[in-house]
Order: sequence, then structure tokens, then C-alpha cells
Amino acid sequence: MQTNNSHIYVIFGASGDLTKRKLVPALYALFVQNLLPVKFALLGVSRSHFSDDEFRDSMKSAINTFKEIDNIKRIDEFVKLIYYSSIQFDDVTTYLPLKQRIGELRVKLDISGNTMFYLSTPPSLYGTIPSILASIGLNNELDGWKRVIIEKPFGYDLASAIKLKDVLLKDWHEGQLFRIDHYLGKETVQNLLVTRFSNGIFEPLWNRNYIHHVEITSAESIGVEKRGGYYESSGALRDMVQNHLLQVAAFTAMESPSSLEPDAIRYEILKVFQSLRPIKKEDVTTHAIRGQYLQSTIKGETISGYREEEGVNPNSVTETFAAIKFYIDNWRWGGVPFYIRTGKRLPTRVTEVVIHFKPTPHFLFSKGLAHNAHNQLVIRIQPDEGVLLKIGMKIPGAGFEVQNVNMDFHYSELSHQRIPSAYERLIYDSIRGDSTLFARTDEVIEAWKFLSPIIENWKSSKDVPLYGYPAGTWGPEKADELIEDNDQTWRYPCKNLADDGIYCEL
Repeated sequence: MQTNNSHIYVIFGASGDLTKRKLVPALYALFVQNLLPVKFALLGVSRSHFSDDEFRDSMKSAINTFKEIDNIKRIDEFVKLIYYSSIQFDDVTTYLPLKQRIGELRVKLDISGNTMFYLSTPPSLYGTIPSILASIGLNNELDGWKRVIIEKPFGYDLASAIKLKDVLLKDWHEGQLFRIDHYLGKETVQNLLVTRFSNGIFEPLWNRNYIHHVEITSAESIGVEKRGGYYESSGALRDMVQNHLLQVAAFTAMESPSSLEPDAIRYEILKVFQSLRPIKKEDVTTHAIRGQYLQSTIKGETISGYREEEGVNPNSVTETFAAIKFYIDNWRWGGVPFYIRTGKRLPTRVTEVVIHFKPTPHFLFSKGLAHNAHNQLVIRIQPDEGVLLKIGMKIPGAGFEVQNVNMDFHYSELSHQRIPSAYERLIYDSIRGDSTLFARTDEVIEAWKFLSPIIENWKSSKDVPLYGYPAGTWGPEKADELIEDNDQTWRYPCKNLADDGIYCEL
């Protein structure tokens, strides 16, 4: 159903990779489904010089290459709505012609003053562009809403995040700012809320009385590829934990919101971050492990170590693997450890939340069961999105030998239902003004506060170990020591590829 929320969608950094691969294909998918307003225009903005027609041809090629939806019959119709302007991002004088172009498009296409500004740019411009837009009045909402979408990272550390917050909130109010985290656009992350709060069988168990620990894993089988220069200034902790995985942890741990209104949900997420037990400087080494992948041979192919990657310092101490243990000090989760791990060059690509339930108090059927055979609820975020419940069942025959079996559901089984991409969902929400799946300023600041002791310790202390791990393995063995219970361990969906070269099937 089409919306009457007419607007101009402005993408800064329109000649970049994100625009081609994700943003424009997602907007086209919305267009095909009649989820964009009848009166709509897309204005690409970057330093490069293109005519409208040249930019349209480029976007048409991008939609065909990275299409989000099978219907490509309306591409020509869609690209007619695309326009282009060239500016210098840090030169205010070049923004005046941009403002004039936006005004001309409004008059020509009879579009209201509603305007979306998407910053698909380097993070260094996240404060610059909104400030200049405000200086020429493009933050003024007298003629319609004005919104800014900001990609991660929101700051490099706590100090820079607070500085960016102050710069943005000087000219824009919180309701205008949408900090996008594509992880929260994934169907399975949103399904965490539904699984918990719509099923009477889960919520009564979702607490310290029945849950032993919670594990969140985000593994990638690829290395840093051609992004060595960027990764050197980021590392796994900033790149994945500070934003994506702490947000997933908050969805897992939050209390039931009073309603499905954005503020109600985001308030509960904020409460989780405010309840994170601070990690003291002297406790960092026992609560956080960092690692870096080493050269390895996988299926006969030599895989370079991180320090051999393009753009990487040969003496780099940047972590490509990070694992942390933390606690949420509230009534529901008191004493329950949460574990997060993420890394490059692990055996497979997988992101999942694993709820490890406490064992039964009487081990009647423990014979033959593996040490980690306790009940698990696995919520798979990617790939092969779905939900898996691991329970014990009797092996047919005499006696009471037990083995673990899986009760599972995969989103791919809903063959009649198309699953939108994360960017498609989030762009649609931002157009509707729904900020539920976007991080609020205070959430981001609390996340930085929590991780600051680890960041500072890893940066300043020469005594903090950096553990090497062969590419294709599950990271440093030292990470296993984070889980103190000898009867528990991380969940390993597949084998170490570096051990035997066998491809991992999930």
C-alpha cells in the first residue's frame, strides 16, 4: 500500500559502494512493492561529477547486479525518479546550489518539504554534513520533516562519541536522528521480541532461575579483504561488539516494553545498557580476550595472516577476534554470565544467540551425553535464519540412552513469504518515522562507556596478550577459559577448517 508521505531522499556518498550494493536496490524493492510515496525523488550527492542520466545508468546497472527483488520490469520507471548533484562535503558554498536543487525538485514534482539525508560517507563527515545542512536551514521542519540517517561507527571511542553527540544535538533534535545498524533490520533479531513475549512457554524461563548463560557469536570466514586500512583503526571490538552485538544482547535481555511504540522499546534497551556491570581496569584480562588470525592452510590453499594483508602494519596489534564476558545487574539476570565473541577468518559465517539452560538437578540420563548436552535454544540470525531447540530424546531400543535432537524452524520454509533485506526494512521504517530499530544517542553513549575500560587497556597496556590463532579455527584457545564452568563451552556449529580442510555445513 502506497504512502502519501511524499519526500526527497538525499544520499550523500552516492557514488560509493554502499549506495550501489544496498541502498538503491533496497529503495527499488520498496518502489516495486508500492511502499514508496507516489511523489518521491532520489537525489544522489557526492564529489564525483555525473549528469542525471549518467548517474541513472549507473544505478540501473547496480539494481540489475545487486537486485533485492526478482521484479525488474519497473527499473526504467524507477530511475526516472533519480537525480544527481555534485558538491564538496566540507565546503558550505557548494551546499547552496544543493539547497536550490532540492527546492527545484519540490516544485517540479510537487513534493512536500519532507527530506531524508542519508550519510553514506566516511565517519569523519558525520558531524560536518549535518552542521552545514543546518547552517543553510535544511534542518528546519516548518515545511515538513527533516531526518538524518547515520551509518556506524558513531564515534571511535567514548570521547569522540560524546563530541559527535554534542555537534549533532546542537542543530538537530533526537527525533530527527536515525543511527542505522543493519543487524537490527534482520528478521531474526526482531523475532527475538516475538519469541520471548508472544509465547507463554519461553518468558517464564527467561531469567536467572533457568538460564545458565547466554552466548552471542558473530563469525566471519573471510579476512579483512581490501579493508586493511580501515580495520587497522577499528578492530573487532569497535567494528562488531560496540554496535551490532551489544544491541543484539539488549534485545535478548530487555524487559517487556509497555507497548510496541519506538520509545517504549528503546527505553527498555537503554535500561539494559545502564544495568551492565562495569568492568574494572584490573579485571579486563579475565573478562576480555583478543586475538589475531595467523597464516594457515585450508583445503590446500595458503591463507595469509592478518599482518600480511594489504594496508596492515606488519607489527599490528589490532584484534581480529574479540571475546568478552559480562553481567547484567538487575533482578532478571543477576549472576547470569553473558558471552560475546566475534572474529575474522573463523570456520564459517554465522551469527546466532544461544540460550544455555541450566541442567536438570538429577542426572538420571547422563550416560553417554556430551559434557555440553544441556538444553539450548539457538536463534540463528544469519545465514539460514531460524530457531533451533536442542533437547534430549531416548535412543530406540532397550535401556534409557539419550541423545540430543533438534527441533527447528527455518525462515526459508516460508516459501510463500518474501523476507526483506535489512536495509530495505530499515529504510522503510525511517521513511515512516519509526525509530524502533535505530539506536538512540543515550544507548550509544552507554555502550561506549561499558567498553571504554577494555579499549583503554588494550591500547595503553603492553602486558595485554594478543593471542594468535590459525585462520580457519574458532579463535584463540584462551577464549575457552572465559567460560568458567568446566561443564560448559562455546557452541561450535562446525569443525576447525584448518584442522582437516573439511568444509563446514551448518
